[in-house]
Amino acid sequence: MRPDEKKMLHSMVIPFFFVLLMWAVRIIQTIGHYDLSFLGIYPLRWQNLHGIITTVFVHGDYSHLIANSVPLIILGSALFYFYKDIAIRIIIIIWIFSGFWVWIAARPAYHIGSSGIVYGLAAFILVSGIIRKHTGLMALALVVVFLYGSLIWGIFPEFFPDKNISWEAHLFGMVAGIILAFYYRKEGPQRKIYEWELEEEDEEEEEEEDRGKWEEGKGSEGEYWNSTMTGKVN
Repeated sequence: MRPDEKKMLHSMVIPFFFVLLMWAVRIIQTIGHYDLSFLGIYPLRWQNLHGIITTVFVHGDYSHLIANSVPLIILGSALFYFYKDIAIRIIIIIWIFSGFWVWIAARPAYHIGSSGIVYGLAAFILVSGIIRKHTGLMALALVVVFLYGSLIWGIFPEFFPDKNISWEAHLFGMVAGIILAFYYRKEGPQRKIYEWELEEEDEEEEEEEDRGKWEEGKGSEGEYWNSTMTGKVN
């Protein structure tokens, strides 16, 4: 097996088991006819504060679960493939950030599902690829736009008036992803710097040094002229 293929398989492990746990919860819920909505987030209820952690494992039905499972595996695998060192931090921060703000500012209802993480990962990967100007990451960003570009409409409730969608989780997840993309812009893969770019930087530095020396010389001449005219020496 080639190193790239091995790396890809390894990058899928955590997202796969995360999704597997979501499916296990849903199957148990179906078999036992349990109502697990109490594990969701109900804004400003202290007894539902735990929902910030548990809500991602609870889904309303199988269509809801499938809609989140596929992008979690794809986006999660991409995250671990390109950002292995910070992938866990990215997921946890998006998870807590989006859940906390849903608890603070969302509508008074039970908010369930992992779509906040999906939106956060999509936003992080997209924005990271753009601001880093990394060829591979920009290609990945284009794939994200192609596959999940329609996700943007999920933050506008007026587009889905008849559906019970937590657009707040979508919005806060996206905000978290964008913030993290800028915060961690210097970590992970970076754009390759070519030799000709380094040469241009050296030339610019030399020009700045020459300009600084010229200005210093000009200032010295001005001081000398001023001292000879006034009879003062500084």
